[in-house]
Amino acid sequence: MELIRNIAGRQRRRLLTFAAATTVAALALSGCAASAPAEDDGAVSAEGASITFIPKNLNNPYITLELSGAKEAAEELGMVYNEAAPLDAGADSQIPFIQTEVQNGTQIIAVSPNDPNAVCPALEDARAGGAKIITFDSDSARECRDIFINQVSVELVAQGMLEQLFEQIGGTGEIAILSATAAAPNQNSWIEAMIAEIDANPEYEWDLVATVYGDDDDTKSFQEAQGLLQAYPELDGIISPTTVGIAATARYLSTSEYKGQVALVGLGLPGQMKEYVLDGTVEAFALWDPSEVGYLSVYAGKALLEGTITGAEGETFEAGKLGTYTIGPDGLIIVGELLKFNAENIDQYEYISF
Repeated sequence: MELIRNIAGRQRRRLLTFAAATTVAALALSGCAASAPAEDDGAVSAEGASITFIPKNLNNPYITLELSGAKEAAEELGMVYNEAAPLDAGADSQIPFIQTEVQNGTQIIAVSPNDPNAVCPALEDARAGGAKIITFDSDSARECRDIFINQVSVELVAQGMLEQLFEQIGGTGEIAILSATAAAPNQNSWIEAMIAEIDANPEYEWDLVATVYGDDDDTKSFQEAQGLLQAYPELDGIISPTTVGIAATARYLSTSEYKGQVALVGLGLPGQMKEYVLDGTVEAFALWDPSEVGYLSVYAGKALLEGTITGAEGETFEAGKLGTYTIGPDGLIIVGELLKFNAENIDQYEYISF
């Protein structure tokens, strides 16, 4: 079975859109609506129920895509949708937003933790108050949430990025990783899986010279990419498993002497990466459809609230246009597959800004 699927063969072509995010520190929160209790198990109807998404930060096109899917699903289900997030991706920055949701009595809280442990006390308070807790895109400690919506399995993401790098530079040379924040659970799990795969695969004899962090900030990521090439002028490849980091690194490489000399792979948005693919800066990159992460999270929240699922392994639920999903070990739900983008297929996407 292929580890990465070419988007040209996909039956349902997703429209990846992104928008300029707002510059306010958080979006306004509205009150939650009452919903009728179930007959005897304490579950309630999802229609009219309140759900709030707390992503890592604002001003991030990837997050805008995730939330667009969440809004779509909430509208389909007649739920009261809200979102709130800090401007920065600090470990503690999400805590006051979670606490606000507890005070508001929000019934479903979906959070993408910047730190797996920092948010736990606030999430535990929310659960004690009766809220259903979903982590999406990035996980907390298991005991702090009900289920985790993950984009693609950790192993497939790691293997996919390494395969793309191997296709471009072979199995030798100096490589580096440009990540998001040092505490980001998803980033760290991918990095750990990549290192394990490099150690286990005899074809991979790369020298991993550095791992740096751009904090999911465009300017800092650009500076870190520049710093990598200054410190390691013989660098052969950079892996950036963050949409902010790969776009900033591509922008730096595109006007530098290293364009076409240093391979760049990772996770990127087609709308941001198209120009760098067409001008030869980037040969290939990967991702999934971020909107599906948000969409599935809402339907999982509905199932939790209505008592259809509890987060136990083997439970199934319906997720609208995405079909039926089964919960895996530790409350894990995998959205889909890793998609590969290159010059041959990137024009098949439409790019809309609004």
